[in-house]
Amino acid sequence: MSKLRVNAFTLSLDGFGAGPDQDLANPLGIGGENLHKWMIGTRFFRKVVMGQDGGTTDTDDAFAARSFENVGAWILGRNMFGPIRGDWQDDSWKGWWGDNPPYHVPTFVLTHHKRAPIEMEGGTTFYFVTDGIHSALEQAREAAAGKDVRVGGGVSTVRQYLQERLIDEMHLAISPVLLGKGEHLFAGLDMPGLGYQCTEQVATPLATHVVIERA
Repeated sequence: MSKLRVNAFTLSLDGFGAGPDQDLANPLGIGGENLHKWMIGTRFFRKVVMGQDGGTTDTDDAFAARSFENVGAWILGRNMFGPIRGDWQDDSWKGWWGDNPPYHVPTFVLTHHKRAPIEMEGGTTFYFVTDGIHSALEQAREAAAGKDVRVGGGVSTVRQYLQERLIDEMHLAISPVLLGKGEHLFAGLDMPGLGYQCTEQVATPLATHVVIERA
């Protein structure tokens, strides 16, 4: 059965999924890039995202590879697509990833501002959804054709789907980094009250991986 998933979503020890003040120089906010050291050295990340050889083949690599299995569509918040706010000034910005983004399937971007779809290399097409998270999920599920839909972030987008109890499974990688401020994932959320429980926990030198599922 198709699931709505969050995978390889990295948090700091103090619960932040991104640092403050996102801009072109700091796509993950100030200090946010330090969260992802567990992933960037893995064989899977180097091959799929960087197009390079080498990398580790350990537990971190297994979780990175698992995050892309059976994914038929993605949902992203606008901040995950880029640092631009307000109306689209033109069509020049096409994401952080260059001409061949790592998604390779239909990808739905939540926004308040209309924009025509963008077809990229490698099978990724960005669709811009202006009528909310439920519409984005409906469109993504149809595009996924029976495969899972992955919510890529950011924090606000994940929180919205959690609050509606729509996420079936969530893999978090807790990085041994303190950010102090930024975007906090769990602030004000009663996860047990929403029906979620931790079902898996694995520690590595660079992260503690936890899987949270809806009961």
